[in-house]
Amino acid sequence: MTRNTRIGITGMSCSTCAESVEDAVGGLEGVENVDVNFASDEATVGYDPEVVSLAEIYDAVDDAGYTAVSETVTVGISDMTCANCAETNEEAFGSVPGVVKPDVNYATDEGTVRYNPEETSVEDLYDAVEDAGYTPVREEGDGGDGADARDTAREDEIRRQFRLTVFGAVLSAPLLFLLVEKFLLGGEIVPDSVFGIGVEWVQLALATPVQFVLGYPFYKNSYKALVKNGRANMDVLIALGSTTAYVYSVAVLAGAIAGGLYFDTAALILVFITLGNYLEARSKGRAGEALRELLEMEAETATVVDEDGDEEEIPLEDVEVGDRMKVRPGEKIPTDGTVVDGESAVDESMVTGESVPVEKSEGDEVVGSTVNENGVLTVEATKVGEDTALQQIVRTVKDAQSRQPDIQNVADRISAYFVPAVILNAVLWSVVWFMFPEALAGFVDALPVWGQVAGGPEVVGGTVSAFEFAVIVFASAVLIACPCALGLATPAATMVGTTIGAGNGVLFKGGDILERAKDVDTVVFDKTGTLTEGEMELTDVVVFDGDGQAVTDGGDTAADGGELTARDRLSEDDVLRLAAAAESGSEHPLARAIVEGAEERGIDVTDPEEFENVPGHGVRATVGEGEVLAGNRKLLRDNGIDPSPAEETMERLEGEGKTAMLIAYEGELVGVVADADTVKESAGEAVSALKKRGVDVMMITGDNERTARAVAEEVGIDTGNVRAEVLPDDKSDAVEEIQDGGRKAMMVGDGVNDAPALAVAYVGTAIGSGTDVAIEAADVTLMRDDPLDVVKAIRISDATLQKIKQNLVWALGYNTAMIPLASLGLLQPVLAAAAMAFSSVSVLTNSLLFRGYTPDHDYRLLDRLRGRR
Repeated sequence: MTRNTRIGITGMSCSTCAESVEDAVGGLEGVENVDVNFASDEATVGYDPEVVSLAEIYDAVDDAGYTAVSETVTVGISDMTCANCAETNEEAFGSVPGVVKPDVNYATDEGTVRYNPEETSVEDLYDAVEDAGYTPVREEGDGGDGADARDTAREDEIRRQFRLTVFGAVLSAPLLFLLVEKFLLGGEIVPDSVFGIGVEWVQLALATPVQFVLGYPFYKNSYKALVKNGRANMDVLIALGSTTAYVYSVAVLAGAIAGGLYFDTAALILVFITLGNYLEARSKGRAGEALRELLEMEAETATVVDEDGDEEEIPLEDVEVGDRMKVRPGEKIPTDGTVVDGESAVDESMVTGESVPVEKSEGDEVVGSTVNENGVLTVEATKVGEDTALQQIVRTVKDAQSRQPDIQNVADRISAYFVPAVILNAVLWSVVWFMFPEALAGFVDALPVWGQVAGGPEVVGGTVSAFEFAVIVFASAVLIACPCALGLATPAATMVGTTIGAGNGVLFKGGDILERAKDVDTVVFDKTGTLTEGEMELTDVVVFDGDGQAVTDGGDTAADGGELTARDRLSEDDVLRLAAAAESGSEHPLARAIVEGAEERGIDVTDPEEFENVPGHGVRATVGEGEVLAGNRKLLRDNGIDPSPAEETMERLEGEGKTAMLIAYEGELVGVVADADTVKESAGEAVSALKKRGVDVMMITGDNERTARAVAEEVGIDTGNVRAEVLPDDKSDAVEEIQDGGRKAMMVGDGVNDAPALAVAYVGTAIGSGTDVAIEAADVTLMRDDPLDVVKAIRISDATLQKIKQNLVWALGYNTAMIPLASLGLLQPVLAAAAMAFSSVSVLTNSLLFRGYTPDHDYRLLDRLRGRR
């Protein structure tokens, strides 16, 4: 079946681009026709959805270097009770034409859907949820992300579950008393009838409202699961277990069969399960509290100052880019901006995790919602609304929570077959108990420790018939299984882990990245701006005479501003003036340091008449009547100039960790200038911590070998792990080469110049990106200029995966241990229901306990003792 779709495409600049897209998409198997219109920036694609997915078509466009237009929306979903429900909703979203990729998270009760706006709408997605039998949380108002509506729906669900629990508990309390009185007190307190009404009829009267009020949601959801979606979920298990006990008791009371009454069992099953749902809803709400608290920190108003100095307090949503805002001590900075007046210390802990306030003055950037500590600041707004750092952080964390780790696939595969397998197991064992009660009783009797458990072999063939016991086994076996615990194991821990990361200035792009980071065995640092401060300062100017000898003093040729020739004996100021003029056309940190150093010495820096940047080597410029070269040895050699006379000087400066540049004028070597960059205080500590974890640490830089080695030795990186003089375009090749040996490398760079290397790395990490957290090339974004946060990222990843494994071990261990017990008739249905209800609560509680973790130390005790993974 052919499906036709229209896709908007951005980035095309000519008809050749359109042909490139056609070739990329048309080459996919299953694509039957493709027509790309450059004029309308649109592609029409005919494809077979059974062979190729829309996501693959979008990926083909992206791989071709263009962008397929899509939108992403988060839809709240009510009534999900287990991982099977999440999978059902994913399939419902996926069946909507135009949906590129759906992700439904049971822990957050949300679905994140990427879709083609040319083909579908948000309303279509709401309809898909309803058609699947669930309730979408429809966004009200003018287009937020629906977070308030989802929070309201979650609070309503908590209140509903609480009311149901109280209702069921009140009616079930007498039933529980009768049960205890019968088995523990010998049944001598309560008479057989009250006012002529038998106690069994009182039990029926109490159990029936519980059965149909508390049981209604389970019946409704079971109907939707089985009839609408053709699959069984947890609600089916609960409905089967409680209904079996209730119907059997009604049949006994009506005289249709002989046996005992289990009205108390039927009612208590539903009460325990509903109580569990209430506790689960509360726990799921608490798991997202930290993120909501972060949003609540946002300022509500801003004091805007006009051109006349008049002040007006306006709502935050009315602030526009360019507005100037006055922020007094103790107030929150309303939105991202730049300080235009004043000095103060700003508490940025809510964004970066750094507890020490940061000094801010004119020209410094500030982040919205951070707190001004002392002085008065005037801030010009640069980003507002959804573009602010706070909103981007929240959006990044939510995106991460919607993208689950690969380990979740294991739980999903198990959950898909879990409920049918449980029902089949329950039917099988109930039939076996009914057919061979004596044989099985003898088998269980051989286990003396279990022989005293209620419902054990001593009652088979005694006071309980084989049929009655088979019913008990069936009810217990379906009730004891809990797919909820499996479904919550991963997303609950991922929610907490990503939130911990955000609170410490570490943003993971997805749960899959959160899982991947722990496996990193090699960290590759860029040097400038990553291990060093990235703020270069001019340190040395060395002059060379016409004989190629370094001189300690120079003439005064430039003192009167006269024209220079290569034969003149130049002064230090002359050489620096030439270098600064040539470099004034460059934005490179090394160039800026030379220009600023010249200006500080009082040298008038002129603009070059011609300028050419030679990537990875230096610059070529025309200054006055002559050509100036400023760069490395290769730049001079390529232009026929011998750099060897300066080799000794270069080696000395580079050995001191400085970056030295050769200066040539009119085809002759005239000097060397050097810049120095300070190593960050925490760089050495970060390298040491990584090595203790058994991680190999490397450095890639475009700087020269000696300077790179000097910095490496200072921070503790083995000099054999240094790759110097690597051109920006070759960094990605270097990372791929490192990974060719099977290494899993984390590339750490500034997120801009290192983007290609970040993209090919096993984990790409952008460090110190300030308020710009939306770096597409990076998998992890670190909000501070601190190499130690690389260690934190790995520790958070490791800790989260340990918590996920704990949850999965508990969930799988619980089911593995309890299902056989119930199948062998060693567990009463009431106890099975209680265990089922609290298994998912225990998984959530275990995840919530993780909220107290800080990445200042490794999560696992063995790591701390051994100092390695």
